[in-house]
Amino acid sequence: MKNFSLLDLSPVPEGHTTAEALSNTVELAQLVDASGYHRFWLAEHHNMPGIASAATSVVIGHVANATKNIRVGAGGIMLPNHAPLMVAEQFGTLATLFPDRIDLGLGRAPGTDMTTTRALRRNTGANDRFPQDVQELLQYFGDAQDGQKVRAIPGEGTKVPIWILGSSLYGAQLAAHFGLPYAFASHFAPAMLEQALQIYRETFQPSEYLDKPHFMLAAGVCVADTDEEADYLRSSQKLAFARLRSGNPGKLPKPSRDIDAQIPAEMKAQIEHAMSCSAVGSPETVEAQLRQLIDRHKPDEIIVTGMIHDHQARLHSFKNAATILKGLCE
Repeated sequence: MKNFSLLDLSPVPEGHTTAEALSNTVELAQLVDASGYHRFWLAEHHNMPGIASAATSVVIGHVANATKNIRVGAGGIMLPNHAPLMVAEQFGTLATLFPDRIDLGLGRAPGTDMTTTRALRRNTGANDRFPQDVQELLQYFGDAQDGQKVRAIPGEGTKVPIWILGSSLYGAQLAAHFGLPYAFASHFAPAMLEQALQIYRETFQPSEYLDKPHFMLAAGVCVADTDEEADYLRSSQKLAFARLRSGNPGKLPKPSRDIDAQIPAEMKAQIEHAMSCSAVGSPETVEAQLRQLIDRHKPDEIIVTGMIHDHQARLHSFKNAATILKGLCE
């Protein structure tokens, strides 16, 4: 493993505004830019009161403008929501403004509920065109071809790196087929991680983009001074997950020392499984847990994420995580 990165959902904590959440995202990006992280990715979600990164390309530009060296990108853009040409123009513009700093991760899910998907004015069957849409995007970012009638300007010739994101075998197969880098959403859906990784590595076809597989593992991280404090801080994300699964998404809850009283036992077990690809605790505990994940899955990169209600505690967590991850890189 050579690099470590960060995925930020720009969480909106209870008692705070989306404006504060976006300001916090910039401050976090500046911290990780100075702490050795390789990438800072933002994700597209819609109709979720606790996530402020819906207009993902706009926030990427804002973050890139406020940082100096770190790569900034989408983890990811939910391609069925968009016409590929529009995505190419947006990310081509970003790549023109911030050369060699922009990444484009692509997902096949809508990133929201079906009612909101219809409000996005895209055909609900658009995910069936995902492979064709990926191929179209790759062409827009390439050099102009003779007779090409539709061009992305800006975008043409920028060769924005495209990643395939996924939490199932489909994305692994597609990334391998196109010879693209692959990131697995193991931070919330780890069930098929090992099988997907095996498929990706064994069926990978070298391409003009990559000569060998490049895999990024996603893991939840929460570092605090003690294991107990980290578990307490992490409870906010568990409560948010429970509310989302109950059909009642909201802002990021305040942490609780008694989440058993707020989450039914069966749902708590489901959440613990969904969030099992994580490292939570003191620096010593997190280092041991991350080392175990890295030794088991041997990623080329790792991308960490974590939503903590208190912004200063969140900054502290990711700064400590950087120190740990530097020691785990080759």
